[in-house]
Amino acid sequence: MKILILCTGNSCRSQMAHGLLASFDKNLYVRSAGVKLEKQVNPLAIKTMQDMGIDISEHKPTLVSEYLNEDWDYVITVCDHANETCPIFTGRVKHRLHMPFRDPSKFEGSNEQIVAEFNDVAKLIKIKFYEFYQAVKTQL
Repeated sequence: MKILILCTGNSCRSQMAHGLLASFDKNLYVRSAGVKLEKQVNPLAIKTMQDMGIDISEHKPTLVSEYLNEDWDYVITVCDHANETCPIFTGRVKHRLHMPFRDPSKFEGSNEQIVAEFNDVAKLIKIKFYEFYQAVKTQL
């Protein structure tokens, strides 16, 4: 099963979702991308995933244009901006889903509060994507 996860910059939410979903089943083909390109994966996203036992330290932000010609079983947007600006795929997309999460990189507060926000969002992503995985694993 091929799954593409999209957010605005492919530096935080989509990267965490990518790592989490891939951790559920090594047979899934999971990629993530953004509608605009950030320079790097957010270091707090990497740390949050490491704390959950998932290594995304080698992930790099990728533009969605790299995947437009491919066929996908699912294209999932994880933020409203990506959902609103998602380009047209020339490859076949069987299902488009929108599962929005708040952006922890935009959260303002103390370092402890920001880390807590990343952890909270990562837990929400894990719950929602595990529910998604349980619903679709029969298609594998």
